[in-house]
Amino acid sequence: MQESVNILNLLLPFLYALSFGVYLLDFFKDFKNFDNFKRIFLFLALLIHAIYLIVRTIEFHHPPITNVFEIFTVIAFTITFSYFILELATDIRGTGLFIIVLSLLFQIISSIFIREQSFNDLFKSAYLGFHVFSALLGYAGITISAVYGFLYLRLYDELKHNKFGLVFRRLPNLEILEKLSFFSAIIGFIMLTIAVAVGMVWLPQVPALKFSYSDPKLIGTGLVWLLYGFGIVSKISGKWQGKKVVTLSIAGFLIAISSTIVTNFIYKSFHSSFTGTLQ
Repeated sequence: MQESVNILNLLLPFLYALSFGVYLLDFFKDFKNFDNFKRIFLFLALLIHAIYLIVRTIEFHHPPITNVFEIFTVIAFTITFSYFILELATDIRGTGLFIIVLSLLFQIISSIFIREQSFNDLFKSAYLGFHVFSALLGYAGITISAVYGFLYLRLYDELKHNKFGLVFRRLPNLEILEKLSFFSAIIGFIMLTIAVAVGMVWLPQVPALKFSYSDPKLIGTGLVWLLYGFGIVSKISGKWQGKKVVTLSIAGFLIAISSTIVTNFIYKSFHSSFTGTLQ
């Protein structure tokens, strides 16, 4: 089965590159009756990726969360999965290349550098796997929401300056981009809520993690959660619309990225010490 893991690991970047290429080609050429063709390519990449994650988990007896490069392949999967669900729900397919390129980059890095390493039995825990996977799905939703937010601002700027080029012709209108950003934010918020709930219940029961409620990672995640919760409530209540909503989404994404950098490279969180202290 080790050989199957290696083959799938090498195959995935090519599948994502192929999917990205198909979406890119359609974005510039706008082929008729090409939409279902694009979706089939993306579905196949997603299916093979799911098989890879399952086979890798079985082969190494733990979910792929023991190091950053394993997590990168899970991030690639969660971004693709979240976008695919959003595309099925909205039937809007002209923005896929802006999302798939992120999955492609994460998977390329993962496929090049991923290695199996020693790990603690804690990584076999279904609770930890569920906590991490739901958190990554949450951040995938946040990432996609921010991408649509950037596209909204780009189109807004073109309309403001009376530019009607390729972006104007290919992207959905501002209202649809706002909805896509909002729906993605809801997905991210729900999954992040689940991850926080599982973490707050289970993690304090694991002494080896040196859990602390003052941990900077928890504080950063809590701030992101509150920010998106505020934005969703404001949108539903009608207090905020349009540019305010997408700007808040982008701000939440930037805070999430900043929090990740700080807690992994500057101020060490117990999250970042998993692979260092539990071996």
